[in-house]
Amino acid sequence: MREVAVFGAYGHTGRFVVAELLARGFVPVLTGRNAERLKDLAVAEGGLEARPAAADDPAALDRALAGTAAVVNCAGPFADTAGPVIEAALRAGIPYLDVAAEIEANADTFAHFAERAREAGAVVVPAMAFYGGLGDLLVTAALGDWTSADEVHIAYGLDSWHPTAGTREAGAVSRRRREGRRVRYADGRLEYRDDAAPVLTWPFPEPMGPREVIGEFSMADIVTVPSHLSVPDVRTYMTVRAAQDIASPDTPTPVASPSDERGRSDQTFLVDVVVRRGGDERRAVARGRDIYAVTAPLVVEAVDRVLTGRIRTTGVVSAGEVFDAADFLGALSEHLSVEVAV
Repeated sequence: MREVAVFGAYGHTGRFVVAELLARGFVPVLTGRNAERLKDLAVAEGGLEARPAAADDPAALDRALAGTAAVVNCAGPFADTAGPVIEAALRAGIPYLDVAAEIEANADTFAHFAERAREAGAVVVPAMAFYGGLGDLLVTAALGDWTSADEVHIAYGLDSWHPTAGTREAGAVSRRRREGRRVRYADGRLEYRDDAAPVLTWPFPEPMGPREVIGEFSMADIVTVPSHLSVPDVRTYMTVRAAQDIASPDTPTPVASPSDERGRSDQTFLVDVVVRRGGDERRAVARGRDIYAVTAPLVVEAVDRVLTGRIRTTGVVSAGEVFDAADFLGALSEHLSVEVAV
């Protein structure tokens, strides 16, 4: 039985990850700061083991990870949790994966742990989630035999975005770190700007069709994609409706659809990736339901591949670098519809 620690197991995304691990034959070890919520989840899931630990308690983290095969960090803000949990994973000699959407937290992981993880032969996979991981896999698959591109565009067609409390808290941390500025990836680097992001029309495939989007609505892809691909410009876009949802303090948290046995919401998404080099263009499109729920099969498939040795390298690595992107996306056919036009 392969035990996998889930830090922040009782959170919205954490619960989806626990359920997916169980469905895939793993034994989740529940950990996180709140002992009562861990206990309640352990009972609800039929008696799983709960090991309370806070990110600022190294000894408790060591106890939480003892004997496990890997750890999945689902607890934001990742600016606070990623570093300590990675340190604990390195001490335990196990792989670390997280679902961080925070741009700066992911950049910190690459900057602070790349050399140590590589020297230790460890696997550290940040942003193995809807934002960061999925986009990187789609871009890598679309590139195909190209080793570089002039520009990458990732357009998020969300019909709505009801954020979790964790999403709001992580967003607040990122805004403080940026001092209210926005960020984009251009000319081979992260660039912070004070001007307003552009609004334009993106030609999403049917049945969604053209929609107004916020241009340079940057997500974790601007860290994951250029971490291993030679692309000087990576732009991400968000449908105006979803951007308005996330900006409004009155938007409610996600609610499970009564008709869905997995507990997913009715939210749908379409991710449209365009890669350009010279006069050539390649495209990949993914369609699915519930951005939080789909993170679970993404990160659990990654856990399975890491533990069974189906990886291409070690160190701090993004999804597209460490896995066979096309094969990985194909394995998610139950959860995602993917089309790649090379």
